[in-house]
Parts: sequence; C-alpha cells; structure tokens
Amino acid sequence: MLANTTFLIKLSHSSQNFTADNIKGSFNGTDIMPEYQGLSNIPENFEALFALHSEISFQGNLSRLVENTQGINGRIEKLDVTAPMESAIMRSPRRAVEFLHSDDYLDLRADLNSRVHSAQDAIIKAARYPNVNIRGRVIEYLITNSNPASRAQICEALENNLPLPQFLTEDRLGDYSKSYPSYDTETDIKTKILFLHGNPKGFNIDKLLKFLSEPKSVYLIYVLGIGSRDIFTRLISVFDERLISSTHIESHWSGRNTRGTVQFTEDALSNILNQPDCPQIDSDLAKQFLRRLIG
Repeated sequence: MLANTTFLIKLSHSSQNFTADNIKGSFNGTDIMPEYQGLSNIPENFEALFALHSEISFQGNLSRLVENTQGINGRIEKLDVTAPMESAIMRSPRRAVEFLHSDDYLDLRADLNSRVHSAQDAIIKAARYPNVNIRGRVIEYLITNSNPASRAQICEALENNLPLPQFLTEDRLGDYSKSYPSYDTETDIKTKILFLHGNPKGFNIDKLLKFLSEPKSVYLIYVLGIGSRDIFTRLISVFDERLISSTHIESHWSGRNTRGTVQFTEDALSNILNQPDCPQIDSDLAKQFLRRLIG
C-alpha cells in the first residue's frame, strides 16, 4: 500500500547511530504513521497530510525522531506539576480575564499592531515565501525585532527577491515578551495566510504549564491574517473558547517524555479573524482545558 513516508514515528532499531549531527538511518513499514489527525496515510490524503506536516519545523521533527529512535531524554522534560503549581495554573484563566479588561491589554495590542503596520509591505511579501518554516520565522522576526537596520535588510531582500540575510529567532514559549506591573505576558504569533491552507503548530504543553504556574503570567495568541494586500490582526487569550474548542493535542511530533504540543485548526483562526476583535473566555471551559493539558 502506498503511504506518505515523511510521517515517521521513529527510525528502525538498527539506526542507533542516527543523531541530530548524523542524519543516517532506515525505517520499516511499522515505523510509518498509519494515520494522522483522523486522516489515513493513503494517496487520497497526501495533499492534506503535507499541509499538516509542513507546519512542523525540520529541527523539531529531527529532534523528535532522534529521541524516539534512541530512547533518550528529550530537551524538554515532562513537567512535574506539584499541588501548589497546579493551584497556580488553575488561577490563570481568571488572571487572563482581568488582563483582557485592562489598559495593559490595549497597550500590548496597540504595540503589536504598530509593529505590523511598520513592516506591512514586507510581511505581505514574506507571506509568499515558499518555505513555510522560513516564512513564519521571517514574519515573526519582522514583528518582534526592534533593530531597524536588521529589519531593513530583510525588507530589502524580500522586495528585490534577494537571498535573505542571516537572522535568529529563539525557540521559546512565546515570540514576544512584555511585562507590566501586574502581568508578565508572552505572546505567540500565529500566521494565517488567507490564500493558503494549513493547521499551525501551537505551544509546547510543558512549557506553557511551567509559565502559567508563575504568579503574573498571561499567555496570548496574536493571530495574523495575511491577504494579498491587507493584514488583519486579533490578540486573544490562549483560553479563548473559539480557540480551545478546536485545539488538538499532538504527541506524534514530540518526545516520548513530554506531554506533547498542540495544533490549532485553520477554521478556528479564520473564525477568530472573521469576528469582531472581542476576546471570549469561558472560565469553566478554560479550567477543563487546563486539566486536559495537565493530564
């Protein structure tokens, strides 16, 4: 039977020399995922499966394969959620609601929107970059980096179809950090290219739980809808009921010793972009969501 062989659980037992620095090995038929997100791994679904897989970075996928093949501990250990930590985590939805009704939320939204506006032409140009992982990193960098010379280099390269200069984006929980007297915020930028399909990868669950156990933590998602000429933005809580109702926990793309990551559906992001900029949190639903993440 034909199958998409990029959907691997691990490499074969004989591939023990396979490492992040020695990408050599083999796989057996049993190492191929038979289905993913309810889609059978058959030719009729290859296009949809590729769209899902393309949201996972090469480095993230490589680290997962190395860990699963060798049975070693991953870079991110499964968080030991103690009783005090769980209590703090379960208070985070209330803190999110308070933040969304504060002037600090308006300040953060205005800050992010201003950053998008100042680089709008380059962001729209970057949205057409063929490599999905580089595309996301470029857009993230254009929004979060405050070095005008570095941003100008990338803008010039995009405008003139030149090779992109070297730039660095960190592998952290959020893409943009900002602190206020009562809140420490982390914001993850999620891009929805309106003329393309894809379900973007979300947050690492253990990283999120560790952050939410801190007393002033607020985690947000900045949804960027990019069309051929326009950009639409929404700043919402990770507990927004429109988002968590369509958030899937994925263990395939994470190490065996972690809680995994989540994946957002493009339908949820489109729904948020098509509605007024009015974040929606149901506290009971948010707490159910957190209990599911803690497991």
